[in-house]
Parts: sequence; structure tokens; C-alpha cells
Amino acid sequence: MKPKILVTNDDGYLAAGLRALATELQQFAQVSIVAPSWERSGAAQSLTLRQPIICHPIAENEWAVDGTPADCVIVGLHKLLKEPQDLVISGINHGANLGENVYYSGTVGAAREAVIHHVPGLALSLCSKKAGTDFVPTARLGRRLAQRILSEGLQPQVVLNVNVPEGWAGGVRFTRQSRKITRDLFREGLDPRGRPYYWLSEQRIDREKDVDPESDYAAIFAGDASITPLHLDPTHAESLVALAGWTSKLNGE
Repeated sequence: MKPKILVTNDDGYLAAGLRALATELQQFAQVSIVAPSWERSGAAQSLTLRQPIICHPIAENEWAVDGTPADCVIVGLHKLLKEPQDLVISGINHGANLGENVYYSGTVGAAREAVIHHVPGLALSLCSKKAGTDFVPTARLGRRLAQRILSEGLQPQVVLNVNVPEGWAGGVRFTRQSRKITRDLFREGLDPRGRPYYWLSEQRIDREKDVDPESDYAAIFAGDASITPLHLDPTHAESLVALAGWTSKLNGE
């Protein structure tokens, strides 16, 4: 029996990266696509709570969802798909999800949502914003990773965040999430009615000086794919011990 894989993304159901990934996975798995109706980059793990989530059937085992990537995973796993899924893959994102961007990424948010629902999750990104990008090598890595996850499994509460460099030669590193090495930029302007606006972007800081050699950025700069295991529990155990002494001072009278 073929394994069942739910594919989603934050670039929209028509995105070239999603289509390349689905084509590759269909060689060995039953693939279902549940993806946003339009681009939802930066949606993180947000949910739609104040309006209905409309699901549009597009083709067999394929839906476009008027919602966030996390919405897609929830409605896919619990309503649209009649059988339990063995794996959720989010991507292929057209652009990197490195360092602090894992907190903002809809791609990573969807994979994390899958793990919350006890289904292994994999986020897959290609570090390129160019038009006409070739997603096939990244899709092939996604297939190999999917087969490994299905045969070997992942630790509980772990989601894999995978980034592949442009012009990838095939090398792979297991990495740590980088600290922030970018600078937030705000471009200010006036709209046609004279109201000020701010356009948010980011600028990378000196790569050689600021990059941890064991980090995701270091792997990408060296031309290797980065695979970072992220954990759902962000509790800092050392602080639990260090802060215990505050208890008596904070207890109410």
C-alpha cells in the first residue's frame, strides 16, 4: 500500500515549487494537495478564527483553501482527507527559511502544525527568489527525505526544516538554527492620498563575521543543503532552575 502524503505550502496551490514536489512524490506515494488559494508568506502558524474557511475542490485529491497554511493542514487532516496521513510536507518554498525566519514562515508553520497533530512534518525551501527557478533537485531531496522519514521515523515533537541553496551540488549538513544575522529595513513612502507607509525587508549582515559554522546559514553559504531539526517545546530548562528562587518573592500575600 502506498504511503499517504499531504502537501501544502504558503505560496499558493498553483506555485511551481509545490507542483514539482507533488510530481516527485507521486512516484511512490498517494499525494493530496491542500494549499492556500493565494500566497500567504509570513503567515507563520496563524489560524483563521473570525471568518469561515472555504475549501475549493480543484482536482482529485486537491483543494485550494481560503486560509492560512496551518488552516490547510488542520482542515486537510481532519475534514478533507478520509484516511490518516503518514506525512505532511510543506513547500517547496520559493525563498529561504533560515535563522529567525522560522518564526514567521508559513512554510515552517504548516509543518509544525502537522507535528502538533501527531503527523510527521517536513518544511522544504529553495534559497532563491529568481524567476524560472528549477525546483526539481530540491523535490528529489524532498522525496529521499520523505522515504527516510517514513521508514525510520522522527523523534516526537520534531519538525525538519530543510533549505537548499541555489545551484546545489548535492551535499547535505545537519545544522543548528542560526541566530539573527539580518538587519530589518523599512522603506518609507507616501501613498497616493499622502499617507505614510513602511515597506519591510531585510538585509543580510557580513556572512563571514557573523555566521555560526554549525548553523543553517553556514551550510547554505558553503553550497550544502541545511537540515535543521526543530522542537515544538521552546521551554528553556536552565531558566526553570535559575528562576525557581524567585518563587517565594512572587507568591502573593
